[in-house]
Amino acid sequence: MEGYIWLIPVLPLAAFVITLLFGKWWIKEHAHWLPILAMAGSFGLSLAAFVQIRGAEEPVVVELWRWFSVGSFQVPLGMQVDQLSSVMLLVVSGVGLVIFIYSKGYMHGDTGYYRFYAYMSLFAFSMLMLVLANNYLLLYFGWEAVGLCSYYLIGYYYHKPEAAAAGKKAFIVNRVGDFGFGLGVMLVFVTFGTLDYLKVFELAEAGAVAETTLIGITLLLFMGAMGKSAQFPLHVWLPDAMEGPTPVSALIHAATMVTAGVYMVARSAVLFASAPGVLLVVGGIGTFTAIFAAVIGICQKDIKRVLAYSTVSQLGYMFMALGVGAWAIAIFHLVTHAFFKALLFLGAGSVIHALGGEQNMDKMGGLRKRIPATYYTLVAGALALSGIFPFAGFWSKDDILGAVWRDGKYLLWAVGLVAAFITAFYTFRMIFLTFFGKSRLDEDTEHHVHESPWSMLVPLIVLAVASTLGGFLGLPGKLGLIQHFLEPVFAPADHILGLHEYSLAASDYVLMVVSVIVAMLGIVLAWYMYVRRVDLPLKVGARLQPAYRVVYNKFYVDEFYAATFVRVAVDGSTWVWHRFDEAVIDGAAHGLARLWQVLGHAGRRLQTGKVQHYLLGIFVGLFVIVTVVVFR
Repeated sequence: MEGYIWLIPVLPLAAFVITLLFGKWWIKEHAHWLPILAMAGSFGLSLAAFVQIRGAEEPVVVELWRWFSVGSFQVPLGMQVDQLSSVMLLVVSGVGLVIFIYSKGYMHGDTGYYRFYAYMSLFAFSMLMLVLANNYLLLYFGWEAVGLCSYYLIGYYYHKPEAAAAGKKAFIVNRVGDFGFGLGVMLVFVTFGTLDYLKVFELAEAGAVAETTLIGITLLLFMGAMGKSAQFPLHVWLPDAMEGPTPVSALIHAATMVTAGVYMVARSAVLFASAPGVLLVVGGIGTFTAIFAAVIGICQKDIKRVLAYSTVSQLGYMFMALGVGAWAIAIFHLVTHAFFKALLFLGAGSVIHALGGEQNMDKMGGLRKRIPATYYTLVAGALALSGIFPFAGFWSKDDILGAVWRDGKYLLWAVGLVAAFITAFYTFRMIFLTFFGKSRLDEDTEHHVHESPWSMLVPLIVLAVASTLGGFLGLPGKLGLIQHFLEPVFAPADHILGLHEYSLAASDYVLMVVSVIVAMLGIVLAWYMYVRRVDLPLKVGARLQPAYRVVYNKFYVDEFYAATFVRVAVDGSTWVWHRFDEAVIDGAAHGLARLWQVLGHAGRRLQTGKVQHYLLGIFVGLFVIVTVVVFR
């Protein structure tokens, strides 16, 4: 394995360099081939690493060279493959490969075709480096690199003001979380004297660091996770990121960037397990985010924004699991979510492609028989997201709720159950508004409707199969393949928390039935309101107009930020500019220039051009010098 690990991220990097440099002139309309082949190579090597790492008690670590060497600050450019990183490698490269293939049909004919694939390849390299890092500094490099790539990809349509603003918003909001994350990495080095994962975790497990210090470290690290994984209150960037192309939305919101925070917390499980108070914060913020984003998703009209808030909510579920020490279950939901959320985004892209760019669900309807392949695959993804048996989302979401219940966090379990009901409701609201009822298309769009090409449909079918069967990889209890596979990674953290392997009890089956019934009720309510009684949503909206307005405007969080933090930053910067920069800095420079100007004018008068004046000056000078010397 040591001989090929480094190729996993290097292949997309090479595709980025070649495509960016030569794509515009040589490759042109065939710019997709090299990135797709590079991702296929990374996926094949990731699969080989996954097979080889099975049953290994120790991770495989490869140090390529010494990256930093300054006194005691020694950081190698090293890669680490264990059970956790191998699962993430498969998800990133596998789902990424499917999205790359889909993009061939979706982005065909775009003027920046080569640039799109170059940025996508750079994004894949950055994410793979993040996953493979064996120390916190290299993790931080990948962390910042995916943030930079997200800026490029979200603002891909740079000629659109909305896209440019969304890219800047994502970059700036992530900087807030990354500021804390960077401080956390520094504190790790100051505390442990190293940034190497294995050494840091070994010292933390041995109790060599005070709990208060670990609380500070984990809170700072979690601050970074909140930004990258869009947890409240740093969630505002992710819905606006819908301004990017749909394949970008699928890549960022399904399997890669937004799950980086979940991966980082799971990777640092030993540190978080040693600070149980912080785990409560993680679980609480995750639970609140799950219900908060789900409620906002009810009223959204843009098909991609519904899925964006769904992503925020599902990430909240993952942090809910992490908050009770269910590390493997959180990763299991990360995997299943990658399948069905990529499917839903790509399926939404297929709908948008069929309608010539239309994204407003109020202007859709009646598409079930006109684009049947897109419809059936989207329904599979919707059932998985809603948690209906036996689709993938049922197993992972039920595992999370079961773990929260067993940990005694009954309030979090109840909130999670309500969020599951709302999730099923808004997901099938999207399905019914898009595919059922009478057509609400305008005349131009009506003539444009057509099924997507096979380059887009095949990825949808592959992801639909994964969304249907993927849940069987993590059956609850001792049968859980993913849980058992990840056990060597999380065993030290479980030991610290005193967690042990469990077997299914009668209560677990009851919880499963309850969660399915709740999800089915959400679907039935959506059917009743958007198929059976299509007049009901307008009546309910009119009756609850104030509440509807608040939810539709996302609880005015963006407006609050604009009126407080943004206004303070802008007004403060303006004041500093006028009062300090212009008055003090520029004033000092201009004043010094004026001083020399005055001195120059005064000195110029001494240059008369008459020799007798100069001789008089010399005589006066000599007289003064001689007088001083004599009298001293």
